[in-house]
Amino acid sequence: MRGWREPGPDAPEGSALGRFAGERVVIAGFRLAGQASAKVLLAEGAQVRVSESAPLEQIAPRVPPGLDVDLRAGGHQPEHLEGATLLVVSPGVPESAPVITWARRRGIPVWSELELGARLCRVPVIAVTGTNGKTTTVEMIAQTMRASGLSVRACGNVGYPFPVAAREAFDALVVEASSYQLRFQTSLRPKVSVLLNLAPDHLDWHRSFAAYRAAKARIFARQRKNQVHVGNRDDPEASRLSATAPCPVRWFGWGPPRAGDVGIVAGRVVTGGPHEADLGTLPPNASSSLLSDAAACAAASLAFGLPPQAIRSGLAAFEPLPHRGSVVAQVESVKFIDDSKATNPHAALSALEGLSGAVLIAGGLAKGVDLSPLASATPSLAGVVAIGEAARDVAAVFEGLVPVWRASSMEEAVRQAFMGARPVGTVVLAPACASQDMFRDYKERGDRFARAAGALGGPTIGPGRSLEPRQPDAMDVSSHPPGRLHA
Repeated sequence: MRGWREPGPDAPEGSALGRFAGERVVIAGFRLAGQASAKVLLAEGAQVRVSESAPLEQIAPRVPPGLDVDLRAGGHQPEHLEGATLLVVSPGVPESAPVITWARRRGIPVWSELELGARLCRVPVIAVTGTNGKTTTVEMIAQTMRASGLSVRACGNVGYPFPVAAREAFDALVVEASSYQLRFQTSLRPKVSVLLNLAPDHLDWHRSFAAYRAAKARIFARQRKNQVHVGNRDDPEASRLSATAPCPVRWFGWGPPRAGDVGIVAGRVVTGGPHEADLGTLPPNASSSLLSDAAACAAASLAFGLPPQAIRSGLAAFEPLPHRGSVVAQVESVKFIDDSKATNPHAALSALEGLSGAVLIAGGLAKGVDLSPLASATPSLAGVVAIGEAARDVAAVFEGLVPVWRASSMEEAVRQAFMGARPVGTVVLAPACASQDMFRDYKERGDRFARAAGALGGPTIGPGRSLEPRQPDAMDVSSHPPGRLHA
């Protein structure tokens, strides 16, 4: 077993500030977050060991050339922590993982890459969390900051690692913070923090809504009185949590805003007096959830000190991100909306808001979340197509309320949904579940949906074809027992 040793001369290039010189760091998990943490730690003078649950033949190809790490694969083991002074855990490693228990028993600090980034960051930060809308809001804020002339990077859970961005030359950073990352951080002190909304999610990882809620609260836990938290006054759970922030709170929501807050009036984002201003709007077909994200962006941007003109320019230039409510096809008079990123009931309900005669495609990995709130969407629906591991649970939610079909593939689901939505209606992919039971990720799921919708003009779908809805108790879901959870 290889012991600790100093990085060799082929370690990654960077300004060798040596902030972690002498540290012996174990990184648990070696995908994007773990690789970024390893690169940064080596550049900062640490010795790095990687502990991975996957076998060596899967992990070895992920190690970039010149990254001098001690690689341990095939499952986390207590001996992987021997001599370690720090454990950095990737988002896929839950708090209940034995490797975290072993570290705590030995008195080894446990960090996420968010904590690592916070320790390295030397520029102002806007940090955004919430159950839904984080990436969209982060990108919107980055757009408004660029419109004001700042050099800025959107980073964190949005896809560009925070620790890497923290070592680069920017005027400010906009950080998307997931509950996984927040759970193991204690140093983040953003100039502006944002909590967009709050609903049960990722309960397979956190074990309870209370734990998930507590993780989200860490985004403002270390803020001071000269900093600002932005909360959603329309979301009861989120507003109660935001009200506990130890710094001034500014609010966003629908309707006329109070002084210092931001509201949405007649489709436009506006500030309240005494310095009222029209902060712009989004395209006319923007969803209500997208408008809410725009209001959150405006509130955070104002709190950061940006001028109204920069906010107007940023919102005007913003283009919705893929898989978040965009129309991807129209066949005959039926529109197809891809909201594959709607991975929990809260997001799925937002995707259906304002629609009628829609056919919902839902299902996947439920992540321990109760799907029953989806029933409140019934007035918007002409039917439901249930897919994936949670198909039985989705069907049970809508049993006796609307027609329910089951599909074993996305292509079959799209065909069934199209027939259910004709002659004039909408097919909405808003799964309320994660994707990894059937797809690599939500992007592949959305892309498959769009391709299947685009293919409907071919000979496989013809006029007059009809489908009889299958009752939930007739579904063949024996291979996917209800309630099964995946980490």
